[in-house]
Amino acid sequence: MQLRYVNAEPATHDTELLALAVVQGTTKATGSLAALDQALGGAVGRALAAGDMRGNAADEVMLYGGKVGPRRVLLLGVGKATDLTPEVVRRMAARAVRAAEKLRLESLSVSLDGLPGVADVARAQAAAEGATLAAWHFRELKTPSEDEPAVDVRAVDLMGAGDAGALEHGAIAGAIIARAENLARTLQSRPGNIATPTHLAEEATRIAGGARLEITVFDEARMQEEGMHAILAVSRGSDEEARFIILEHRGGAEGEPPLILVGKGLSFDAGGISLKPPEGMENMKFDMSGGAAVIAAMQAIAELGVGANVVGLIPSSENMPSGSALKPGDVIRTLGGKTVEVINTDAEGRLILADALAYGARMRPAAMIDCATLTGAVVIALGQHASAVLGNDDTLVNEVIAAGEASGERCWRLPLWDAYKKQLKSTTADLQNVGGRPGGTLTAALFLSEFVGDTAWAHLDIAGTAYGEGDLPYQRKGGYGVPTRLLIEWVRSRAQ
Repeated sequence: MQLRYVNAEPATHDTELLALAVVQGTTKATGSLAALDQALGGAVGRALAAGDMRGNAADEVMLYGGKVGPRRVLLLGVGKATDLTPEVVRRMAARAVRAAEKLRLESLSVSLDGLPGVADVARAQAAAEGATLAAWHFRELKTPSEDEPAVDVRAVDLMGAGDAGALEHGAIAGAIIARAENLARTLQSRPGNIATPTHLAEEATRIAGGARLEITVFDEARMQEEGMHAILAVSRGSDEEARFIILEHRGGAEGEPPLILVGKGLSFDAGGISLKPPEGMENMKFDMSGGAAVIAAMQAIAELGVGANVVGLIPSSENMPSGSALKPGDVIRTLGGKTVEVINTDAEGRLILADALAYGARMRPAAMIDCATLTGAVVIALGQHASAVLGNDDTLVNEVIAAGEASGERCWRLPLWDAYKKQLKSTTADLQNVGGRPGGTLTAALFLSEFVGDTAWAHLDIAGTAYGEGDLPYQRKGGYGVPTRLLIEWVRSRAQ
């Protein structure tokens, strides 16, 4: 999709559809609304006077213009002026795209006026993100229908009063960030017979070439040499070979400690010998969501030219049952040197992450964040509106929370207390891979903490937020790309 900032007056801009925000309590057309009201022969004022548009968050009113300027004007209520945030703008722009889809329009314009209190860069970036995310579809495996041909939104113009340079800068950044999250959604949406570990490595290699990232891919022979026995143990039940993907962006000073992003890339999770129930197992193609987000975030970080050294680590394998599969009771040795008794083979994500985190810790990073669809327990704890964040460094955890608020991918802190560690004690190994049902998200994070050493580290459990039914206007049923935007925001904030 083409997205651009246009320095134009909304009332005279030639467009099939113009969307404009209206805050709660607006009773009289002023500013851009006044100019539109005049162009539309008083239609805006009549809508306000009739109470059809009160500025409430769900209010939508369509008005029709003439031959000059916008052919249609969509007034979108955005709630109280005091409650406006970039997320409100993001959703407003997405609502505009949804309206264009219903009208089978390929292009539209979104005014950034009428959004007081949101800075120019933030307004433009959020609108660009919302529009670009909303326009995404996954159709590559569907046969086109002659009876119902697809009509996609292909172009969005942003416009509005303010610092034109700042607005254009924000629009460009927002388009890059949202395009990256759409990449993650595409990778998520591909089924397990396509998005294998090898496929993820090939896609990462393709992306690295376009974004000028450095890439290294370990095959199983190289992982054996490195001592990544945990990843190999999970992979051995599958005919698909595991891969360990390393993406590097060298935007900082030479020798400057990197920021490390780690993403779980479990391309399909049947549970192994501890087989999952059949119902809903098709959704286990989404178990690589963390890996997809890291690949996508690295693309955007490079395209944005972020001034920091950043490394993305993606351990990728399948978890399948077979005669060679990992068994409950097996003891494996990890890259970090600790032994693990496997109680449940369906707790495999923490095993492949253990080797990835230990590898990352060897780089002596400034900080390290991992993201993974790790536990069903987090869905019970937080539902689908927030990811869980846990970590060993208060400053880092607070940075992640702030990045979540800014990006619209919110997270909530859960405790990482030593009191829960006793649930991971094993009689035959250094620790076991599960700690029972109580505090399942906490014990999973504590397991990971055993492999980061003294690195400042935070863990995002995205099992409840990585995919779903598409509740927000910029989402669709399936993969959401979370936490791509959060990771990019965190890296950009650290670089500043």
